[in-house]
Amino acid sequence: MSQPTFYITTPIYYPSAKLHIGHCYTTVAADTMTRYKKMRGYDAYFLTGSDEHGQKIERSAAAAGMEPLQYVDGIIKNFKELWRKFDIDYSDFIRTTEPRHEEVVAEVFKKLQTQGDIYLGSYEGHYCVSCETFFTETQVKESEGKCPDCGGPLDTVKEESYFFRMDKYADRLLQYIDEHPDFIQPLSRRNEMVNFIKQGLEDLSISRTTFSWGIPVPNDPKHVIYVWLDALTNYISALGYTKGDERFEKYWPADVHLVGKDIVRFHTIIWPIMLMALDLPLPKKVFAHGWILVNEGKMSKSKGNVVDPMVLADKYSTDALRYFLLREFIFGSDGNYSEEILINRINIDLANDFGNLLSRTTAMITKFQDGVIEAPREKTEFDDELLELFKTVPEEMAAYMEKLEFHNALAAIWKIVGKANKYIDEAAPWALNKNGEKEKLATVLYNMAEALRFSSILLTPFMPNTPAKVWAQLGLTELSHLHTWDSLEYGKIPAGTKIDRGEPIFPRLELPKDDSEGEETSKKEAAKAAKKAKKEAEKAAKKAKEAAENGLKPEITIDDFAKVELRVATVLEAEKVENADKLLKLRIKVGEDERTLVAGIALHYRPEELVGKNVVMVFNLKPAKLRGIESQGMVLAASDDEGNLQVLTVDKVKCGGRVK
Repeated sequence: MSQPTFYITTPIYYPSAKLHIGHCYTTVAADTMTRYKKMRGYDAYFLTGSDEHGQKIERSAAAAGMEPLQYVDGIIKNFKELWRKFDIDYSDFIRTTEPRHEEVVAEVFKKLQTQGDIYLGSYEGHYCVSCETFFTETQVKESEGKCPDCGGPLDTVKEESYFFRMDKYADRLLQYIDEHPDFIQPLSRRNEMVNFIKQGLEDLSISRTTFSWGIPVPNDPKHVIYVWLDALTNYISALGYTKGDERFEKYWPADVHLVGKDIVRFHTIIWPIMLMALDLPLPKKVFAHGWILVNEGKMSKSKGNVVDPMVLADKYSTDALRYFLLREFIFGSDGNYSEEILINRINIDLANDFGNLLSRTTAMITKFQDGVIEAPREKTEFDDELLELFKTVPEEMAAYMEKLEFHNALAAIWKIVGKANKYIDEAAPWALNKNGEKEKLATVLYNMAEALRFSSILLTPFMPNTPAKVWAQLGLTELSHLHTWDSLEYGKIPAGTKIDRGEPIFPRLELPKDDSEGEETSKKEAAKAAKKAKKEAEKAAKKAKEAAENGLKPEITIDDFAKVELRVATVLEAEKVENADKLLKLRIKVGEDERTLVAGIALHYRPEELVGKNVVMVFNLKPAKLRGIESQGMVLAASDDEGNLQVLTVDKVKCGGRVK
């Protein structure tokens, strides 16, 4: 049986002199998907690169007193250093200035021109140099004379141009989208593109004469080929299209094009129509992710809100950043970034949960079994749920990966991590040791080690460096056959394995302090602070005791509260749960994510009253089954002593927004 293939691409990036964390988002996702597919036995091919032609590059190079190629060479060096820093293991990095690409673009142009899909005409309209995009009168009017995408100035262009016939293929493309519902993802982008096509497509200007930094039009060198016909062709030129390269036959069509939502139109309308005109199969899926926002706005150099990924990588580690990017944001929706959100995610998930599990496990194996993992012997009453997760989580994670739901895939892995930490508290190995129950103790400690092995294997695509650190502490470094997807079977760790306990792999982080706080606290001030903290702790313990006696909840810290993720959700459907007077079954949408939850509000709301409302929900609540229905989350409501209840709703915050 031949090895299955998988071909994934990112856009070829414009060589911006200022790198930001948004550059990493798509590429980390593509790299993670590639690593996952390789784990599953696929021959996976990952393409990225740089888009180096156009008027903007020509102008920037001139301003720097450099030739365009010399100008971009230095920037591309920085990009490749960024990918090395983030452990991006691409199969190929293509530059549009390479001869192998330019030759294919010229041949594509000639083929389309020969068959009548390209013709010579003249163009007059609005052009954004920064976005390398033409805009219609309607688009410009709606954006009040500015670029509809970036808000920058527009040039009025009037020149001779070659045009590509777009409208000729519009109906065929609409039919294809209708017959392939997964072609454009997420659904909101699919609907947006369908509406755009139905409004009518104008023929696309694909050449310019007002600058020279580009691929010359064959037999008419005063024209250079317009950036999108040039740039989009990289997905096939990298595979040797027209060159008889076996890679093209092997990998095309692409399984996934990953793109930002701002360029989805080019990848789901212009690119598919180009492929149809070339009589080539279309990519199986184009997935448009959202933006990483800073202070509710898209990162850009002009706004001064760029977050440098190299600085963050040195400060927090690339594995932590890779985890954060794919766990914090729903892939397909916008998400807000701040350093505080980053630190909280690292502290809660990686330091408190995963790192603490490793630390507790190795400490107890060292203390109770002289650092040796013994074979499991006698079961405890707490084993079954953890062992069941060993069976179910890998395939649950796999299902989410196929849908590019990276945040849900990581949440599935964290079921093992969370349960293992709870398992330690329930099984209480210290008590088993104290009571001389060595058979049960051996089983509990073995299960904890297996939980770490399972979760580390599943984390490998997301965090390439972390699993090796875990395996080193568990004594599994040399047992490479226990690092694979195929080894995800309980009981694989050999009895007698000697562990090597090390330092915490994710130390807890402190939020950066304002410089105005001055120098480090003196010893005298520290002692005073410690005394005050002790008093506050005693006071808090007393209040907690009183609260418990009065039926109240104990006070929590900000870290406790930070574990709760509240989101705005739109109710799509609501119905009563059969034979349950108090329960309603709700189908809700959170960003691009849809899920089902059960709410005990049927005595206060009719189902139809909730449909269309934006409610507040606990997004990261562990799923539970209620009356046979898996409920993923909890709707927030307020009630009083008189029996009144009202669901919390919001009007101005969009679906998927965070409640802070």
